[in-house]
Amino acid sequence: MIVERLDAIEKRYTEIEKELMSPEIVMDIKKLTSLSKEQRGIEKIVNIYRKYKDCLDQIHDLKEMVHDSDPEIREMAEMELEENKALVSDYEEQLKILLLPKDPNDDKNVVVEIRGAAGGDEGNIFAGDLYRMYCKYSESKGWKIELLNAVECEAGGYSQIEFMVSGESVYSLLKYESGAHRVQRVPLTESAGRIHTSTATVLVMPEAEELEVELDMNDVRIDIFCSSGPGGQSVNTTKSAIRVTHIPTGLVVSCQDGKSQHENKANALKVLKTRLYDLKLQEKNKEEGSIRQSLIGNGDRSEKIRTYNYPQNRVSDHRINFTIQRLDAIIDGKLDLVIDQLVLEDQKKKMLGESEE
Repeated sequence: MIVERLDAIEKRYTEIEKELMSPEIVMDIKKLTSLSKEQRGIEKIVNIYRKYKDCLDQIHDLKEMVHDSDPEIREMAEMELEENKALVSDYEEQLKILLLPKDPNDDKNVVVEIRGAAGGDEGNIFAGDLYRMYCKYSESKGWKIELLNAVECEAGGYSQIEFMVSGESVYSLLKYESGAHRVQRVPLTESAGRIHTSTATVLVMPEAEELEVELDMNDVRIDIFCSSGPGGQSVNTTKSAIRVTHIPTGLVVSCQDGKSQHENKANALKVLKTRLYDLKLQEKNKEEGSIRQSLIGNGDRSEKIRTYNYPQNRVSDHRINFTIQRLDAIIDGKLDLVIDQLVLEDQKKKMLGESEE
């Protein structure tokens, strides 16, 4: 059954290759984009499957060579046979994972919102630390960060910051970050040197595409105001900041970090559509009695997912009982040290679910 699926995927890949060379398709940008996206989505599966089939062919030839009259040829064939058998096993595992059901949002860009929560100034400072961590992580992935809105604090950090991350398969990795992040450390403002616990919340939302959310502008109120800096002080006299309110849901989005009123309005509407799409996802999951992913939870800000303990240089992810003493590296953007473990655990749970069906 798996081989039949793989053959069908490879056949479709070949069909797409032919279609992409057609002059009619080259002239149709929408169709060209759609086919290219579909091709990228199955390219890795096809490449691994072709290597897997080549390996099986080599094993077939090597099994004949192990009976050769020349002892040197027999010895070489036996060694290569073992190597190819190991490769086949490895390719089979990779293909099982690649064929697991995929989250339809995995290839999307995301809007991330971080808020300082418990701990006052220290919670806001930690929100700033998390923002820098995600910026460095995104840079290592070749992703682009676009700041949408930021409310800075006099002590440092942000009480709220929103930004878009664009690139390849952004949501597939950052979706694990939604929830409450807890920090344990001695604040710079603490003269007695006591360890404090503070929190910041992270919300990661897949960017809504045009067809997924219909936004009736009659349901939207737009307010224009002056941009503000730390402590709410006005940073310019030009009214360029935008606040949009979706009247039916009460959702409010503010954007003030664009270069113009027009840019802020476009960004605010983009974030509003993303929030409405996220709301739609949550309602759908509630109706189905399920959660987004086995490890993602329901996106509840109060759900504690991770602790960053500075005195012990320790990061603990509570969803998978994973602890690593590399906090310095992780906060510097090497977030794969945790995310890779979350991805592996998620894949294991999905594979168990598949085998039980």
